[in-house]
Amino acid sequence: MPKGPSRPFVERAFRLSEHGTTLRTEAFAGVTSFMAAAYLVVVVPGILASGGIDLAAVTTSTIVFFALGTLTMAFYANLPFVVGPGLGSAALVATTLVVTEGVPWQTAMAIAFWSGVLFLVLTLLGMREVVARVVPAPIKLGLSAALGAFIALLGFRNAGMVVANARINALTLGDFSKHGVLITLIGLAVAFAMHQKKAPGGILLGIVVATMAGIPLGVTTIPKQFVGLPSGIGPVTLKLNMLDALKPALFPYLFAFFAAEFFSTMGTTLAVGDKAGLLDAEGNMPGINGPFMVDSFWATVGPLFGVASMTALIESATGVEEGGRTGLASVFTAICFLVALFFAPLILMVPKEATAPALILVGLSMFANVRKIDSANLSEGLPAFLMILITIFSNNFGTGIAAGVLTYVIMQILANRARQVSLGLYLLTVPLLYFFWTVATKH
Repeated sequence: MPKGPSRPFVERAFRLSEHGTTLRTEAFAGVTSFMAAAYLVVVVPGILASGGIDLAAVTTSTIVFFALGTLTMAFYANLPFVVGPGLGSAALVATTLVVTEGVPWQTAMAIAFWSGVLFLVLTLLGMREVVARVVPAPIKLGLSAALGAFIALLGFRNAGMVVANARINALTLGDFSKHGVLITLIGLAVAFAMHQKKAPGGILLGIVVATMAGIPLGVTTIPKQFVGLPSGIGPVTLKLNMLDALKPALFPYLFAFFAAEFFSTMGTTLAVGDKAGLLDAEGNMPGINGPFMVDSFWATVGPLFGVASMTALIESATGVEEGGRTGLASVFTAICFLVALFFAPLILMVPKEATAPALILVGLSMFANVRKIDSANLSEGLPAFLMILITIFSNNFGTGIAAGVLTYVIMQILANRARQVSLGLYLLTVPLLYFFWTVATKH
């Protein structure tokens, strides 16, 4: 701990001695977390831009909200967690709702907003555990796996490794001789090598190397300047269609946002908290409502400025692995994001093929939860399996979730376990059935 006037404030605000850490350790951990999560300031805006959202504006907004959310986690919850938009929410907005369903991005982002409102209300009322009990375990595990497969497929498509074949109405392998595919493979190789060495920032380095490789291949366009003032966020600020987002036909997507972020946040908080030694003997985290309040607040505010579903990110584990134990690590992470704000031209030069490795690898890590599903028990394995398959076949995460929940309820009834299904889950099937009717009759 350094001597001087700053010592009392730092100790008082973050209780470093109590947590057995130092300023130097927290600083290193914070920078490490930034390195692990920095790829998201490239990948998330890129996904959203594919849905018609202004790339420069949403890049600025994403970086700013990374800093604000992480700083809030630092001072409100005193935890070394990075808070920012996840790939799943970005894919739900741009790929599922805008591209596949033809929903305007303003309406799609409004769905994310209402999901955040629901998230915040349930947090304030202390009802998160109640909601967690309503959704059965196989659906929770299937959510992560389905979203992981969805994100990985998006990465393969951005790379050009998988393409839609209209003649046979199916996905087929792309042309692997194209330069875009080559730089994706280069990025994957670099990220994998770094992972094998257990070095932080492997995904980010993979993006950087792939981007550089794309310059002589004509895939990457070099900007006229590398440093500059950030673009304004006017094109993505307060543009939401609030009432359109509340149409009954869009309810399953509201549930998709809510469920994905709800269980992702809970899982991330407990997993990273475990690494930091913050859990008690029963595996619970004292003061867990603190991080829940932070992410639910920013999940509500973020969409108003073009940033969907802010949440605590699993990349926080890298900083914890380096010794981060308090919110001071998050302060250093936030400072790094603010510095990155002035290097937006460099961020905007990254082609989608260079970010594809990040999507593929993150999708793989999320899909890993599939091993926890009891596939031998059909009443549990089949709903999760169908959720994953239908998400891929329909290119629609909302359809996958609806299929999983409905199948689960039907299987329990057929297995004479109807009484074990909660009333809340039965109520949820009503709008999901309506959703399937609209999908089945849509031309």
